[in-house]
This record gives sequence, structure tokens and C-alpha cells, in this order.
Amino acid sequence: MSKSNCLGCRAPLAQVEFLYLTKLALSSHITLAPADDVGDWVYFVSNGKKRSNLSAYILKQDSLHPSYKSFLNKHGGKALVILQGVKDLACGNSVMNLEAIENHYKSNGINIKLDPQMKVPCSIVHENQGCGAHFISFLIQAYKRALPVYLPVYLVPALIVHRQGILKRPNTILAKGLLGTARSSLFLSMYCSSAWLFKRCNIPMVALGTFPTGLALAIEKKSRRIEISLYCLARALESFVTCMADVGYLPQSEKLKRGDVVIFSMATAIIMHCYAMERDVFKSKYLNVLDWVFGVPLPPYDTTPRKKWRSSSI
Repeated sequence: MSKSNCLGCRAPLAQVEFLYLTKLALSSHITLAPADDVGDWVYFVSNGKKRSNLSAYILKQDSLHPSYKSFLNKHGGKALVILQGVKDLACGNSVMNLEAIENHYKSNGINIKLDPQMKVPCSIVHENQGCGAHFISFLIQAYKRALPVYLPVYLVPALIVHRQGILKRPNTILAKGLLGTARSSLFLSMYCSSAWLFKRCNIPMVALGTFPTGLALAIEKKSRRIEISLYCLARALESFVTCMADVGYLPQSEKLKRGDVVIFSMATAIIMHCYAMERDVFKSKYLNVLDWVFGVPLPPYDTTPRKKWRSSSI
């Protein structure tokens, strides 16, 4: 199978995933659902988005945003020559860079001889280890890589959100931050480690087989699942649009170079509008940070234009 055909197979898979996620979003009425239902909805839908992102990471990295691709390359823990070998097998091609993969392992002190007729990339991905042994060793390494990522994510906001209570109960706040760091690091390391378990290697199995890796999100708190899900949704949609444009299903746009800036501006406008007039839609911790950054605005239901307009229309 040629690489162009390989791309043509991936695009319909991305289209099916996108339509499936859209159907779930429209049918769930997430903004009207109870908090527990929202957490469950996010848990299952985020599996689909994570599957889409992870399969794009293996099969078509150029569809991902450069910063997100760099993040996945770091925490995915595999060199680009290894990913290329897995991609060749998934697309039904012979692995063209066997010598480069062997040289990569040799530079790390591992002598390995790869079979040109292999159908499953275990020997490419797992070095000289078995599947279980590689999973454990990779999990430990991935956990060490994840800790520096999540330590500032928890401790810096804690210093801002709990700035008034940090001197009164420092041990409680610090322990909570460290526990969150350990929990989120375990999620990321489990997510990355599970991606390298193979039974078969083809495009449908890569797209569908990465679904169990999204189950690692169950390790996170429900409140964190929503944040991670929304972030992955943005990356999945970006990858989807890029794939559709590459195979000709969508026109290549050269006029809108910085669409991300436009989206950011619109999102910021919505946030600031709600901050001024619909403060009750924010979680308390987010509202606390916004108040600290912008200053507490006038009481929204007494003096804002929204309140005046409602009063005049009665």
C-alpha cells in the first residue's frame, strides 16, 4: 500500500471519529447536565479525542500543532525513526529504515537485529524486552518525565488561589498540590505506556487500539477530566481539519494564517463578558484567579448592563 493510500485510509477514520464525537456532544446537552453526568460524559468522549490524537501522533504527526507534537514526542518516549517504522507497518509497507532503527538502539548500548518480514512492531518498540517488562520500565521512565510537567501546574496556581491561606495552613495546601502532581503524573505515564502495547499493526487497529489508553483518564479527578478533554478536543479538531485538507476533502486555506488568534480573541471576549455579567458560571477557583488578575468587578446582578436591561424590560 502506498503512503498516499495510507493517508487516504486515515482521513475517513478521522471523519468517522469526528462525526461520532459531534453526535455525542449534541445529544448530551452538557451545559444542562448534572455535575456527575458531565464528568461521565467527558470521561467517555475524551477517550475518543485522545484516541484521535494518539493515532495522529503515530500515523500523521504533521497534522498536529508543533508545540503539541513536541510534547507528545517527549512523553511518547520513542525516537522518530521508531515511529516511522511503526507507521510503515501500519500502512502495510515494509519497514524501510530497519538499519536506522538498529543504529539508534546500538547508540544506546542495545544490540538488536530486526526481522524485515515482521508484521507486529514489538521488536521495534520494545527493544529486547517482553511486552510486560517494557510496559513497567517505560511506565517508570514516563513517570519521571511527567513529574516536572505537573509540579508547576499544581503548585503555582495553589500559591495564587490560596495566597491568603498559604501562611495559615501551608502543610495542607502543599500536601494537596503534591498529591495532585503524583496523580496527574500517573495518568500521563499510564496513557503513554499503554500506547506501546501491540497485538496487530494496521491503520484500523492503531485508530481503535489506542482507545484503551484513554481509560487512563479515570485516574484524574472529574474536574480535571473536563479541562484535559477540552484541550484534547482542540488538538483533535485541528488534526482532523489538516487531514481532510491534505486529501482534498477541504480546501487549503492560505488567507487565514492565524486562525488561532481569531479563536483566542473570540474566546477571551466570551470569558470577559461572563466575568462581568455572568460570574456564577465560573468555578470558584477560576473566579478567584480572575479577580486577582483583573480586580473584582462591580456586583453583577445590581449594577451591570445586564441587570439594568432586565429591570427595564419588566
